[in-house]
Amino acid sequence: MGIVLLDMAMSLDGYIAGPDNQDVGLYDWYVQPTGTAAAVKDELFASIGAMILGRRAFGDDPAGFDTPYKVPHFVLSHAPRPPVARDGVGFAFVSGIEAALAQARAAAGGKTVCVAGGAQTARQFIEAGLIDEIHLHLGRVLVGGGLRLFADGGAPAWQLERIGLIEGDGVTHLRFRVLR
Repeated sequence: MGIVLLDMAMSLDGYIAGPDNQDVGLYDWYVQPTGTAAAVKDELFASIGAMILGRRAFGDDPAGFDTPYKVPHFVLSHAPRPPVARDGVGFAFVSGIEAALAQARAAAGGKTVCVAGGAQTARQFIEAGLIDEIHLHLGRVLVGGGLRLFADGGAPAWQLERIGLIEGDGVTHLRFRVLR
């Protein structure tokens, strides 16, 4: 069975988005076609077998969104709806993190399940102790306010082992294994 990976970009002061969910350039590194960005993305593309994201991260387009991850996506949602597909990627709507994880693991076929979309979704997985690794793409910016990845309270106290560190252009890629 593959690991459950939390993969997020974050500012130095702990935000994954600015006030009112505004883009603050935390994913600028992601569009770089070469260098360390390409190597980090290639590794993610090769290892991930399924994605889990929150309803807000899914967005407002009922047909889904363009994603470079050509794997099944499981969207946490309180409102049931039929699955959709866009560019060969299926988006299934699931209620509850346990159900989402069970379906994602089955779809991943032993590969990594990546929790990547939304602070609230990430926090639910963190609070339930379901994350095996954390990959943070630490942008060299201070945002000063907005949406925090790690909220005050609710999260378990975890010991982490650093398993990777890559300096990129405008970003530092940090990888940690959760020690249990």
